[in-house]
Amino acid sequence: MGLVISYIILAIYSVALLLIFFYSLAQLNLLVNYLGHKRQNQTAPKFNLLDAKEIPHVTIQLPVYNEEYVMGRLLENISKIEYPKSKLEIQVLDDSTDESVVETAAKVEELKKSGLDIKHIRRTNRKGFKAGALKEGLEIAKGEYIAIFDADFMPSGDWLKKTVIYFKDPEIGVVQTRWGHINREYSTLTRIQAFALDAHFTLEQVGRNAKGHFINFNGTAGIWRKECILDAGNWEGDTLTEDLDLSYRAQLKNWKFKYLEDVETPAELPVVISAARSQQFRWNKGGAENFRKSVMSVISAKNISFKTKFHGVMHLLNSSMFLCVFLVSILSIPAMYIKALYPQFDIVFNLLSFFVLSTIILFICYWFTYKSIQGSSFDNFVDYIKLFFTFFSVALGFSLHNSIAVLEGHIGKRSEFVRTPKFNLNNLTDSWKGNKYLTKKLSPNMIFEALLMCYFLFGMYSAIPLNDFGLFPFHFMLFLGFGFVFTKSLTARA
Repeated sequence: MGLVISYIILAIYSVALLLIFFYSLAQLNLLVNYLGHKRQNQTAPKFNLLDAKEIPHVTIQLPVYNEEYVMGRLLENISKIEYPKSKLEIQVLDDSTDESVVETAAKVEELKKSGLDIKHIRRTNRKGFKAGALKEGLEIAKGEYIAIFDADFMPSGDWLKKTVIYFKDPEIGVVQTRWGHINREYSTLTRIQAFALDAHFTLEQVGRNAKGHFINFNGTAGIWRKECILDAGNWEGDTLTEDLDLSYRAQLKNWKFKYLEDVETPAELPVVISAARSQQFRWNKGGAENFRKSVMSVISAKNISFKTKFHGVMHLLNSSMFLCVFLVSILSIPAMYIKALYPQFDIVFNLLSFFVLSTIILFICYWFTYKSIQGSSFDNFVDYIKLFFTFFSVALGFSLHNSIAVLEGHIGKRSEFVRTPKFNLNNLTDSWKGNKYLTKKLSPNMIFEALLMCYFLFGMYSAIPLNDFGLFPFHFMLFLGFGFVFTKSLTARA
């Protein structure tokens, strides 16, 4: 291997590891914020809902598209929200193109007869996708505040009473709640998705919000001040994560966001890997699109501190960490051979081994978020260790798929908003098979994921002739991760 090529490989390898290390330091800082956070909700100004004059008018928006399996459950659940009917409007923003439209219309008519102010709103096209539907609904919304729920979410009856009260503070633009997971224990796939989302909804959201750094509305299970949406420029459909986009535009205009960790809104996790793939692709590509769209506005903003800018940039770069992880993974095997061929690089490798700290930092951070929900007993810690390394392996297995999404986002390649199929699985015996919204096509990435599984098997073998086992655990997790994603993609099809 030529010396010049070795320099190039080590340079890319080092930069990627450095970015991962900065990301882990940002997470560690969020952990410090999280642990030092004193609950302030008790002292925040709140509407007195016992006083009829203080009860604000609320519009609930339900953006849906081909949701046959969950529409009945969604509408039944929303109809049980405890709030004065004279101050509540429900908009079913239905872009569906299948027979679910008829069933939804019938259910809406039934609920109207019960006295609910509910409308079934249809568009002639899906311009702007979810953002377009929300924007059109906003034009005719009666409410001063706009609550939004995706089709698989099931807020409790007192959800509005727990959230809308915080808009007494005129600077609050959004109140966001924590997602719960009704099918957390369904499979390994749902457990690791819940694990990752729990970290976001505890460590990241609380850690940022506690110090006034930018957080994001999560697309659902939150409520906006209508004035805030309009002041920030309204919904825009030019990224796949319209929620993150509007969140940053609103906070750049000095609107405050309030995050309620104690208010859980249950929802359903994707149970099939093709559904998880489409969701991951949309989230990661949307994150990169928003980095491209908003990062310079964050950096050049005069109204926010350097620390808030740093956390904002790292937040917008979250999805790009998959690209860094993928580069480190691919280059780690050539790096082993460079280390063996060129002893002069030993000092570089000794410095790079310092980045094992990144994994240790993330292990510590995620433990605090895990125990805040699951408990801190010894048995829970043992379960956490197993779950962390399972999550880590599968996240590595998704790195190719998510890196493609990130690259498309950074170069500005446009793509359609692909919804995540819902299943209405209420217990472990329910089956997802036969869901008509699941794609029956195999992902072309599967071929490369199978090849990468073999590549990292070769990496494990390489440790023997090179007598260098430092990266063996890393390559073993990569082998398991790509193997998991490949085999699940191959077998779990409708």
